Amino acid sequence: VQLQASGGGLVQPGGSLRLSCVASGLPFDYYAIGWFRQAPGKEREGVSCMSSSDGRTYYADSVKGRFTISRDNAKTTVHLQMNNLKPEDTAVYYCAARTRGPLGPTAWGDPRTYDYWGRGTQVTVSS
Repeated sequence: VQLQASGGGLVQPGGSLRLSCVASGLPFDYYAIGWFRQAPGKEREGVSCMSSSDGRTYYADSVKGRFTISRDNAKTTVHLQMNNLKPEDTAVYYCAARTRGPLGPTAWGDPRTYDYWGRGTQVTVSS
């Protein structure tokens, strides 16, 4: 299984970026793909997640209304549209896949519950 995140960059506050996560080798019945981020000196935190089976989405409170997760019809690419970016969104963003079983509404943001990780992409929000 390989996950490749891309789309990061430098953007001014209020700007937008679209991250993409391309997954290869995932089992057909994988359960979810999530986006996480980690800022220097901070723990990795869940940003958003999409369930594979029903498309249910989850968001961290800090990004609700600004970020949108979506996927292509083949379910092999997951995007994270990030609007109205703030300096506190600056972090390395990672995508991860869960294959061991369904995720509940509280576990989606726990990085320990994911099985595969891609390399991160840097997002810097600064004027």
